[in-house]
Amino acid sequence: MSGTLYIGTRRYSSWSLRGWLLVRLAGLNVAEKVIPLEARGTAALKNLSPTGLVPYLEHDGAKIWDSLAIAEYCAEYAASLWPEDRIARAHARSIAAEMHAGFRPLRVAMPMNLGRGFAGRGQNPESLADIARIDKIFSETRARFGAGGPYLFGAAFGAADAMFVPVVARFITYAPPVSATTRTYAEAIRAHALVNEWYEAAAREPSSWLLDKYESLA
Repeated sequence: MSGTLYIGTRRYSSWSLRGWLLVRLAGLNVAEKVIPLEARGTAALKNLSPTGLVPYLEHDGAKIWDSLAIAEYCAEYAASLWPEDRIARAHARSIAAEMHAGFRPLRVAMPMNLGRGFAGRGQNPESLADIARIDKIFSETRARFGAGGPYLFGAAFGAADAMFVPVVARFITYAPPVSATTRTYAEAIRAHALVNEWYEAAAREPSSWLLDKYESLA
């Protein structure tokens, strides 16, 4: 192994999911260390990651503690994480950055939970506005660049897809109103082998890692 990827509880940690997907897509040879997102785990993270957050990647001497930075680092090993075409690549980076920086109302109203179904919950004007914007991103990107495959930029599951997987997971859990294009894209994402591997690993996590604040949503 040439490093370690530190991630949080798979059931809840949306940012860890992004980082893990990017590292796996790039084929980096790293160990995985899961830090439960509870009091003791949070304390441990503060002594590990510069930000006290996950994901945190140590690889071959490099230390990377931001998901978008991990994406760019991984792309140095696997350039295909971003589209080859310059225009498509610019679009991919733009929507990935928008996902990275925005959509807080959605994140707050519909926290990621891969083990429950909360259909209809979390809908408020702000979260629904975020969902409408994401739906538009999916529809426009698929229409412009998605010919030849089920993902945002066609046949290749890339960095932009990885950034949006936790959103798709939320759509599956909370079942908000979305377009047919988004539903079809969500099905393709959920069926991807790496996404399924993460879901299965989340299901095997010990029950002691469950957190009431994510399991008892009003």
